[in-house]
Amino acid sequence: MSVLVVGMSHRSAPVALLERLSMDAAVQEETATTLVEQPSLSEAMIISTCNRLEVYAVTNSFHSGVEDILRVLSATSKVGEPELRTYLYVRYADAAAEHMMTVAAGLDSMVVGEQQIIGQVRSSYQDAARRGTAGPGLHALAQSALHAGKRVHAETDIDDAGASMVTLAFDEARRIMGVDDFRGKTALILGAGAMASLSATHLGRLGVDKLIIANRTRSRAERLAEHSREAGVPAEVVDFNARAGALARVDIGVSATASGEFTITPEDISGPVMLADLSLPRDIDDAVAARDGVHLVNIEYLHKTMLEGDTEDSKAHRAAEAILAQEVEAFSTQQRVREVGPAVAQLRRAANAVTEAELERLRSRVPSLGDEEFEQVSRTVRRVVDKLLHTPTVKIKELAATAETVSVETALEELFGIETAAVAVNAAQLPRLEEMHTKEK
Repeated sequence: MSVLVVGMSHRSAPVALLERLSMDAAVQEETATTLVEQPSLSEAMIISTCNRLEVYAVTNSFHSGVEDILRVLSATSKVGEPELRTYLYVRYADAAAEHMMTVAAGLDSMVVGEQQIIGQVRSSYQDAARRGTAGPGLHALAQSALHAGKRVHAETDIDDAGASMVTLAFDEARRIMGVDDFRGKTALILGAGAMASLSATHLGRLGVDKLIIANRTRSRAERLAEHSREAGVPAEVVDFNARAGALARVDIGVSATASGEFTITPEDISGPVMLADLSLPRDIDDAVAARDGVHLVNIEYLHKTMLEGDTEDSKAHRAAEAILAQEVEAFSTQQRVREVGPAVAQLRRAANAVTEAELERLRSRVPSLGDEEFEQVSRTVRRVVDKLLHTPTVKIKELAATAETVSVETALEELFGIETAAVAVNAAQLPRLEEMHTKEK
């Protein structure tokens, strides 16, 4: 039995699709219950946020588990399986453990290092445990992931990475524009989430004269504008569909909606402007950079710049990844030992059964053997069996805890039927079960 993750996030799917798969508490409960009713799944928990939808399950079969989850998600969301396969990713065994820890630590978030996700992971597990769809497998993984997330936030400076991304964007913008600050400039902000809020704050600190804010939900834009005014920066709100007109009035445009659709295209631009795309998937069409006087920096470029250099952010990111590597190894070791334990116990039970059967046979064949003599023979035989089994059972537990080679894992699979291979692929790469059955025939 191994943990399987099937999911999608802002990194793999458009926001419009994520919204179609989004689940409230009632739908999560119903879906998780349906999942554990599938023949290949024994445990299930669901993480559903505005930026991700992930199913964590304990399965007895990798391919069947993926197919069962796909079928349930399709039925729940009314999104066809072919479309889901295009955007879903799959993680299995150690890769699943690493993924949950990465999520809990905030390293897979749009704003790297954000702490809200660790609370969402905790709540998702607690809900699954309460409704009875999470058992010992998900309990062990969730506790390890939460511990790893806490370590990353406590032992590194990763919490500052999101703000640093915005800082880096505006440092690059000032370099390109040839200015020390944004005094005398007007900026447009598209979006009203965490990155948009950080952008508004940082633009204010850099002396921007005025902010124009647009968001699909206007009330959220109004709240962000009010916060800006309270900080002493004038702010105006415009309708989201009026953003092209607003863009013509500004020197700087920032988009942080992660909508899955381009919020700014070449057709929206009527003059020189500095643009910063702080979204994944991208908000701004790269083709805008071909227009005269238009400059663009995006989050992929900023990520690369931040992580490849010897900056404090890159050091924090590498430190966080090192912690996760330690935690994944510790979790994997515990799992291997836990999985080998029942097999070793079964081996000992089988050996004891054979021992008792042979002793009974001996007694029936040598009826003249007295009780005292028979008891001495029995003790001797049991000691021999125990001594023969002692070294292999101790060694197999040690190997399970420390082995990293394929040969040992293969031996475990052959001898005890334990699945240990990690898998990390996109769902679209996996063959359907019916295709596998056809090939077997």
